[in-house]
Amino acid sequence: MITTWLIFEMAGTIAFAFSGAAVGLYKRMDIFGITVLSVMTAVGGGMIRDVLCGITPPSVLRSPEGLIVSIVTALVVGFGYPLLRILYHLSDTIGLAAFTVTGALTAFYRYPGYDIVLPVMLGLITAVGGGIIRDMMARRMPVVLYMDVYAIASIAGGLLLCALREPLGTPLASWISFAFVLLLRFLAIHYHWQLYHPHRRFRRIQRD
Repeated sequence: MITTWLIFEMAGTIAFAFSGAAVGLYKRMDIFGITVLSVMTAVGGGMIRDVLCGITPPSVLRSPEGLIVSIVTALVVGFGYPLLRILYHLSDTIGLAAFTVTGALTAFYRYPGYDIVLPVMLGLITAVGGGIIRDMMARRMPVVLYMDVYAIASIAGGLLLCALREPLGTPLASWISFAFVLLLRFLAIHYHWQLYHPHRRFRRIQRD
């Protein structure tokens, strides 16, 4: 399980580092601001997860590989953004899926007696925590609060991982959950799937 966790942790770190750097570019920040957003997006959710699990200091401060990868990713994006802009949604989705898995795996490893709620919630916190920090630092509403089928995709992936872990084993269930979150997010982006928005219904009533 440790190997599976490491694979998804690194994939999520790179993907979210890219998306954080992309937001910094969009906000016209300099290379330092881009790097800060990149690092906080990549490791912020994991740090929150570790603190909640009593893992102190957080793993990123004890093994700085994720921090180094985040900084390198930010520099690559900052100096090569014309070629990389179109990859924002891809990287953000990969990060969401990968950190959903690592958060759930952390719960399985640290607290094996908790089967559903804790793994799903740690998966969600790890997946969206860094993005929330990124958006707050960029002075914009966190995308998790308005982007449709974003947090829901993480929750669904965590539930699927919990359901498949016993019959299929943790590694296979992790990859299936990762692929499921990717597919769900890409389908939501392509088909513009939306959750219920009360204000949209209110505006239609006003027009009528």
